[in-house]
Amino acid sequence: MKLTITYDNEAEEGFISGWGFSCLIETDDNTILFDTGWDGAVLLHNLRKLNIILQKIDTVVISHQHWDHLGGLSVLLNMNPDVKVYVPKSFSKQLKDEISARAGLVEIDQAQKIANCVYTTGELGDKIKEQSLVVGLSDSLFIITGCSHPGLAAIMKAASGFGDVSGLIGGLHDSKEYGMLEGLDLIASCHCTKYKDEIARRFGDVFRSVGVGWSYTYGTFT
Repeated sequence: MKLTITYDNEAEEGFISGWGFSCLIETDDNTILFDTGWDGAVLLHNLRKLNIILQKIDTVVISHQHWDHLGGLSVLLNMNPDVKVYVPKSFSKQLKDEISARAGLVEIDQAQKIANCVYTTGELGDKIKEQSLVVGLSDSLFIITGCSHPGLAAIMKAASGFGDVSGLIGGLHDSKEYGMLEGLDLIASCHCTKYKDEIARRFGDVFRSVGVGWSYTYGTFT
């Protein structure tokens, strides 16, 4: 399993940065894109730079209904309509209608498995509904977040239902729930993380400064 950031505020040389987030999850069975950033042209540039064949993407998961996480979806669907798109059930009817007219739509309410070694926390939160992904084996799971609007406590609780969490990648918004990060083997907070410097100071041994082009590879999962 390989995790690669494909859209972020920061980018490695040769990639394009932009406000938003997207992460590609490649397994033996599936190629899954979590969020699509805002600018579809930027997303496509970064995917092509990574030598990703767009038609191999079989699943798209959108964390929440904010422009910087789903803006690139329409461009991606123009290039590859043969995908399933997983969205929180609370998405607006208009947006769900638009997506279902161009791709296979799956509405997510509860935590569940969506692919081999890939799970969703289900939609969490009160004011802003959001889902996160949980990937890996039960003894070493990584959480991939969009913005963590529901709070780390709620996300961690949902993720722990699938096993032991050992890493986190993605946006943490303005979270100060530093205690929830204790004991993790990898913290790659990015995008909207307001207190990134403080997280790096507290967890310098496991913190990684990341951007578009950064990747992390697991062993083989079965």
